[in-house]
Amino acid sequence: MPTTRRSSGGRPSGRQATLSFNHRVTKSVPKSAKALSSTPAKSPLAKHVIHAEPDVKDEVDSDAEEKEQAEEPEQAEPERQRSEAELRADKITDRQISRYWRNIESERRTRRLHQEDLTVAEKILRYWDVSSQYGPCVGVSRLKRWQRADRLGLNPPVEVLAVLMQEEAQGTQGVERAHMDDILNSTAVGAG
Repeated sequence: MPTTRRSSGGRPSGRQATLSFNHRVTKSVPKSAKALSSTPAKSPLAKHVIHAEPDVKDEVDSDAEEKEQAEEPEQAEPERQRSEAELRADKITDRQISRYWRNIESERRTRRLHQEDLTVAEKILRYWDVSSQYGPCVGVSRLKRWQRADRLGLNPPVEVLAVLMQEEAQGTQGVERAHMDDILNSTAVGAG
């Protein structure tokens, strides 16, 4: 069989053509993408952006407003509006909370031996901490986690909100932070 001959195509043999990336890309872009790129994005964080150089006039105006507010007698801030969920949580009794916990316990095969010294409220809150279907519990307060789950339509138990509100009214220390958060933020004994 005769040997095949490769054509050089006008180039010196054994050399590859040089690639150029300096040309303009002419890929078509949908009109919807062009509209999105031309209008500034309105994100929830956009309102928190701080401008680097405030106007001097704004500073003078804010100083004048502060003086006017200082001269006026301080008025008591009106109590914030309570949500529908908070109103429902206010109506929940201790008996309903206990029944809620008994229903959770009845799903288990055995009793929780390591939690015998805890109150029902603390047991419910710790169970809430490890209920992963409502989102992460680390780095966010229990109340904010409950509210986020409610906003997302995850139907968090209103009993948890009731316990949170009761414990907060009693002034219980550390009720807002998840127990898991305390464990992860603690330092190891003897480390160092």
